[in-house]
Amino acid sequence: MYSFLSNRRQRVKNGDVVSEWLQMSAGMPQGSYLGPLTFVILIDSLRPTRMTHKYVDDTTLTEFMSKSGVSCMQAHVDELVQQSTDTVMIVNARKTKEMLIDATISKDPPMVTLSGAVIDRVVTFKLLGVNVASDLKWNTHIEAISRKVASRLYFLKQLKRAGAGLNDLLNF
Repeated sequence: MYSFLSNRRQRVKNGDVVSEWLQMSAGMPQGSYLGPLTFVILIDSLRPTRMTHKYVDDTTLTEFMSKSGVSCMQAHVDELVQQSTDTVMIVNARKTKEMLIDATISKDPPMVTLSGAVIDRVVTFKLLGVNVASDLKWNTHIEAISRKVASRLYFLKQLKRAGAGLNDLLNF
């Protein structure tokens, strides 16, 4: 594994222009058989004490609170970040979101930070292809699916107007 990953170089080609070679300090070659396996091994080692849901490169922490309870999410995020750092992985603060699911929370818990950056608190979030809303209603998901359907139907309509045959339309 070490010899496979060490002393790797890369360069970029755009048309006829080629960049200089750059020594890589980290990363797995894209498309390699070892990439997904290595990632699964690394992400499996993330075991925070909070309920955790992991799927490919998504990790979701869940906290259940009573109405008068105090959130411990900051401590759990800190723990996850520390475990990620220990396995030389980086949690992307810009892609990390927090969502409160329950309208009966009397006061909002303090904002959660990740490595000094405040995590965005959202009312909807796309998780594994499903748009989850903080009120647990399906409206946001149905609207997103409807927009996608309308866009694809418009595309097919444009292809038909341009003279695309039935087989081409079926392919698209």
